[in-house]
Amino acid sequence: MAELGSKGVTAGKIASNVQKKLTRAQEKVLQKLGKADETKDEQFEQCVQNFNKQLSEGTRLQKDLRTYLASVKAMHEASKKLTECLQEVYEPDWPGRDDTNKIVENNDLLWTDFHQKLVDQALLTMDTYLGQFPDIKSRIAKRGRKLVDYDSARHHFEALQTAKKKDETKIAKPVSLLEKAAPQWCQGKLQAHLVAQTNLLRNQAEEELVKAQKVFEEMNVDLQEELPSLWNSRVGFYVNTFQSIAGLEENFHKEMSKLNQNLHDVLLGLDKQYSGNAFPVKAQPSDSTPAKANKSPSPPPDGSPITSPETKTVNHELEPSTLEAPGASIPKSPSQPAEAARAGAEAAGSEAAAGAEASKAEADSGSSSLPAVVVETFPATVNGTVEGAASSERADMPPGFLFKVQAMHDYTATDTDELQLKAGDVVLVIPFENPEEQDEGWLMGVKESDWIQHKELDQCRGVFPENFTERVQ
Repeated sequence: MAELGSKGVTAGKIASNVQKKLTRAQEKVLQKLGKADETKDEQFEQCVQNFNKQLSEGTRLQKDLRTYLASVKAMHEASKKLTECLQEVYEPDWPGRDDTNKIVENNDLLWTDFHQKLVDQALLTMDTYLGQFPDIKSRIAKRGRKLVDYDSARHHFEALQTAKKKDETKIAKPVSLLEKAAPQWCQGKLQAHLVAQTNLLRNQAEEELVKAQKVFEEMNVDLQEELPSLWNSRVGFYVNTFQSIAGLEENFHKEMSKLNQNLHDVLLGLDKQYSGNAFPVKAQPSDSTPAKANKSPSPPPDGSPITSPETKTVNHELEPSTLEAPGASIPKSPSQPAEAARAGAEAAGSEAAAGAEASKAEADSGSSSLPAVVVETFPATVNGTVEGAASSERADMPPGFLFKVQAMHDYTATDTDELQLKAGDVVLVIPFENPEEQDEGWLMGVKESDWIQHKELDQCRGVFPENFTERVQ
């Protein structure tokens, strides 16, 4: 029985809500058609316009503040990577190593503290400020519905009042067929019943009007007080928010300036300590100078010719060495006699030894005025790469391989022809099949791991933004 009763209550409530929606819809149609007047409150409508403007401005400020915080976090990560790089390149035996580590640690803590204070003093305050708008917005909408109910009840009561006056003129004579057919003594009772029924409807309509008016006025009075107060509160909120942000930025930059000054002093001390020291000069051949032009050390005392395995030529062909003597012959094929090759080598060694002794006497005479310079030889290079290693390495590279880059940041592909990159991925850069398809700032390549595993270009290659990477080879 209780279940049936609850179902009956629920069904009755649903029917009542449906009837209210129909009545409101009918009332709005009549108001739009001009067949029913509408209660207007220009002062309240102005408050609603201010409310909507305040909500829009607050929502935009919240969005921009979140973007600012995301930028601070990204700058923190970039600064952290930069200082970690400083730690890696700073040699353990250099002065100021401990100071540098402390500066790096304080740098990270300063960024973290700055971001957290922005969240606590700006973003959370912003969220609390905007948290009051949804409830007020809901109450404004409900007030609008109650106003329609009030207008509908008012119009219904006014219609019954008009009908009452018409009925009073009809009470003196019977109008309906029932009244005409009824005996004379019964007509008075029918008229009295009609009057009682009309009064009942009018009383019900009056009660509904009073009830609707009371509900509407209660909500209206509350909102009339809250909306102007909320509108005026925006000034203090904006002042506090931007003052907090400005103060936090000021303190952050002051502390960061101190760290930067400390780092500057440490690096200045490192520069002063090493600026007066003599470092060995490593002579490296340029791309346009053959490796054979390198100055070689003096030959050993026994006069044997020097053959450095590190000295190579660009075109892989044997070329005359700087230690060769004029007229010396070098075997060009295995068919030549070994004795001829040996004789040529001995002749070259003898003259090279003589030239070296002469150079040594000249160096001794000027040693009192010029500092000794240590010269080291390096293997021949082609565009900065050891020629022998480059040929073997490029043989394992994709066709048209240009150079290598390494991803410094994660990149999420937004199209099927793009590469998905993670920080640290190595990419082999190759040319576009159609150069006209290359957009500025984009490169074509294949991840080194995919190439080593699949040796397939069609399925693995793709384009990626150049500014997410740095060239490593």
